[in-house]
Amino acid sequence: MTVQVNGQQVSLEVQTLEELVDHYQLDHELVVTEVDGAIIAKEERSSTKIADGMKIELVHFVGGG
Repeated sequence: MTVQVNGQQVSLEVQTLEELVDHYQLDHELVVTEVDGAIIAKEERSSTKIADGMKIELVHFVGGG
């Protein structure tokens, strides 16, 4: 399927938002996920199915100084 992730069209073989976060090797505790303009809680990622054409934003927080 083809989706838009952070503004870029990508083809993926993942089924859920949780799998997408794993695909990009992001820390589940430090990432915020948005699908088609709606923030998805981390508790809902495993049940949020990805469909062709979705617009997904992954925002990963990092510490530093």
